[in-house]
Amino acid sequence: QVELVESGGGLVQPGGSLRLSCAASGINFRVFDMGWYRQAPGKQRESVARISSGGTTTYAKAVNGRFTISRDNAKNTVLLQASGLKPDDTAVYYCNAAAWGAFDYWGQGTQVTVSS
Repeated sequence: QVELVESGGGLVQPGGSLRLSCAASGINFRVFDMGWYRQAPGKQRESVARISSGGTTTYAKAVNGRFTISRDNAKNTVLLQASGLKPDDTAVYYCNAAAWGAFDYWGQGTQVTVSS
C-alpha cells in the first residue's frame, strides 16, 4: 500500500532551522508531484512548497526565500529545508503525493513548533 512517512519535526527557536523528510513507498515516485502542506491550530491546511515530477518548484509567499524543497528520486524522498523559522511557522507539516488529478496521498504529519 501507499505510505508517506514524515520525519524531522520538533521544537526550534525563532531564527532556527529544521529539515523535514518524507519517505514514500508503494508509488512510482518519479512520476508524482510532491508537496509539503501545513495546518496550524484553528486554521485550514495550506500549501507550503511543491516540486513537480520534472523538478519545478513553487513556494507559498510566506516561506519563499526561507524554505527549500527538493527531491531524490533514487531514494523516493522529498525534503523541506526550513530556515529563518518564525513562530507563525508553527504547524503540523504534511507530505503530499499527487499525480494526474486522480491520485492524492497524504502522510500522517510531523509537528513543527517554533518558540523561545
